[in-house]
Amino acid sequence: MNALLRCARAEAVRLRKWPAFWVLLGTWVVLNLTFVYVFNYIAYKSGDASTMSNGLPRDLLLRQMLPAAVPEVFTQGMAMFGGALMLILGALTVGSGYGWGTWKTVFTQGPSRTSALGGTLVALAVTTVSLVMAAFVVDVGVAAVIASSESQAIVLPSVSQSLLGLGSGVLILGMWTMFGVLIGAIARGPALAVGLGLVWVLVVENLLRGVASLLGPVKAITDYLPGTAAGSLAGTLRSVKGDPVPGVLDILSRPESIAALAIYLSLFAAGTMWLIRRRDLV
Repeated sequence: MNALLRCARAEAVRLRKWPAFWVLLGTWVVLNLTFVYVFNYIAYKSGDASTMSNGLPRDLLLRQMLPAAVPEVFTQGMAMFGGALMLILGALTVGSGYGWGTWKTVFTQGPSRTSALGGTLVALAVTTVSLVMAAFVVDVGVAAVIASSESQAIVLPSVSQSLLGLGSGVLILGMWTMFGVLIGAIARGPALAVGLGLVWVLVVENLLRGVASLLGPVKAITDYLPGTAAGSLAGTLRSVKGDPVPGVLDILSRPESIAALAIYLSLFAAGTMWLIRRRDLV
């Protein structure tokens, strides 16, 4: 346990000093604010219920930008764009260790492979939780400013809704991060891992869901893909149904989505651990 904690602290220091780490996290926060508040606020003020605002009328559009709606709206981009960024982070974190040769040094001279990789997973888990909480706080602050500027009562989300939104966000982003970790271990390099991960998130799953309506056996599989589970969980949080949000689905129920994401997260983490422990370094 002491070795695991030391490895986690060392990995946390490495991540904090890595520019790519802050670029990825900062990009997600900016994208979250842009798609949830900036575009919608422009559409609200202009009175144009265009695709920019998913076709919502002005009253519903304003309601979606108030503090009480934060738990449901801040997870909408996690299923695809936020998940893709966290997948990149996981792939870079593990894949760069092979590219730089640091895994070889750590595994041959440092602690056990289990402790070294376990420390990396712990650091990434803390990062995911911290990012979700930071995005939630930032969104609540921005929503409060919008409510005040539009002479609306500032009503904070309930504790239960907040916990549901935070937990859903951690589960969605955590699953995609572990997926990136696994791909990074399989590819043994950052570039190929990032490329394969993005192709899966942005292309492969969408193509499979596109042909699922024509092929029954394919639909049985696509209904439980990682992206489907993440999008379905984000979809269960929506109280206002507008035009489809990219990556947000209504296929699985909330319990099914949570179970599928938990299984995927566990399988990705266990698969990465097994692969790194059993495989040669070269």
